[in-house]
Amino acid sequence: MGVTVAGGRGRGSASNQLHSPRSLFIDDDQTMVIADTGNHRIVQWKCGDIYGQVVAGGKDKGDRLDQLNHPTSVVIDKVIDGLIICDSQNRRVVQWYRHNGTTQGEILIGNISCEGLTIDDQGGLYVSSGEEKQEVRRYGREDNIGTIVAGGHGPGTGLNQCDNPFFIFVDQQQNVYVADNRGHRIMKWSKGAKEGIVVAGGHGRGNGSTQFDHPNGLFVDKKGTLYVADDLNSRVMCWPQGAQQGTVVAGENGWGEAANQFRGAAGLSFDRQGQLYVVDERNDRVQRFSIK
Repeated sequence: MGVTVAGGRGRGSASNQLHSPRSLFIDDDQTMVIADTGNHRIVQWKCGDIYGQVVAGGKDKGDRLDQLNHPTSVVIDKVIDGLIICDSQNRRVVQWYRHNGTTQGEILIGNISCEGLTIDDQGGLYVSSGEEKQEVRRYGREDNIGTIVAGGHGPGTGLNQCDNPFFIFVDQQQNVYVADNRGHRIMKWSKGAKEGIVVAGGHGRGNGSTQFDHPNGLFVDKKGTLYVADDLNSRVMCWPQGAQQGTVVAGENGWGEAANQFRGAAGLSFDRQGQLYVVDERNDRVQRFSIK
């Protein structure tokens, strides 16, 4: 059973509500930062709180530096103590410092098709461009051009292609894992590789133990175990490294709003205690699960 740790009080813009959240990032102290996409804001939610705090945007949708327009992804850059945000409909990646008094962001990368976002240990920024470019790029600090690290050969299911990549994950070796949403598979691209390998799914769209139906958020732990939010199957799957099939660790109880159900499993992550957090997009909430 999941426990609601953010939102879950109907769709809205009050400080205890969310509107179509897409992704989240968990800080070391279990504080969540959530891309509250439909409210055009980033919300910080401390562990145990009923109410969240707006830390970026929240001034209606727009393209001013104090506004966001459908932010889809957010990470914490601990070096600068800032938030880095995919401001998708403004076609930009922006940075907001976390210290008190910050009232607006600054543009890191402009005129970019962006959806998903993650950061590596060297401060490299990985940005996915699904619909437009079918690729993932890595940007170093002070770099606004980037290098393709996955895809870039049009939509498709070839090993050098992606098909609507959104959610991405990078490990300590800079291997890039891509949730190939319309390819119904998870791809792993080693650093410098021209092709990826299929590490989960890739057997067509379906609800079998070897299949996905539009995979979304993903996380790889230090053992190489892969966790995937399997959106339209309303479940989270676990694939040990090298496994030929996955097992269900949350959901798969139909489409609904009960504690053991999802209506659109989107982003996911883990805290330092090994608890799983899932963004339940169409239920406008974040669920936490204790899994063995």
